[in-house]
Amino acid sequence: MRHISIISLTILLSLIYACTIPDPNINNQGQDELKSLEITTTIDKSEMKYQDIIYVPIYSDIYVDEVNQSTLISATLSIRNTSFSDSLFISNISYYNTEGELVRNYIDNSIILPPMATVNYVIEREDDTGGPGANFIVSLSAKKSNVKPLIQAIMIGKTGNKAFAFDTDGYSVL
Repeated sequence: MRHISIISLTILLSLIYACTIPDPNINNQGQDELKSLEITTTIDKSEMKYQDIIYVPIYSDIYVDEVNQSTLISATLSIRNTSFSDSLFISNISYYNTEGELVRNYIDNSIILPPMATVNYVIEREDDTGGPGANFIVSLSAKKSNVKPLIQAIMIGKTGNKAFAFDTDGYSVL
């Protein structure tokens, strides 16, 4: 009888574990993708020849039709270093809701993005804290002035048997 209980418990735990959805922002080492890139050293701002603040519009829900007036969607923030030789230093990634209130900061310390590297962060479909007018603010810098980072958001959703995807570009606010 005891063996049956142990087997039943093992099967139950396996089923529960199999049903959990993995966090898309956790890398293969079990770390948050952004946190794994954080540096603990202080960045000397006087060395930075490029500094910018980028506004990126995000939609966590969108109006789709008269019947289903709005539907939740997932969003991916993508920060791409397009330089072949220079790193980007990202000092802030903040997420704001439709009312302009800070929802969360994504990094505690600056992160370094090596040449030609990309970092992505996913706002899951069920996360409706941003609302239809959410946005990211990304602060970044580099040691050379000729860097041209690409910062975008990609949104994906579905309603009924219809799926859709669209992107938005980040804009300098300086």
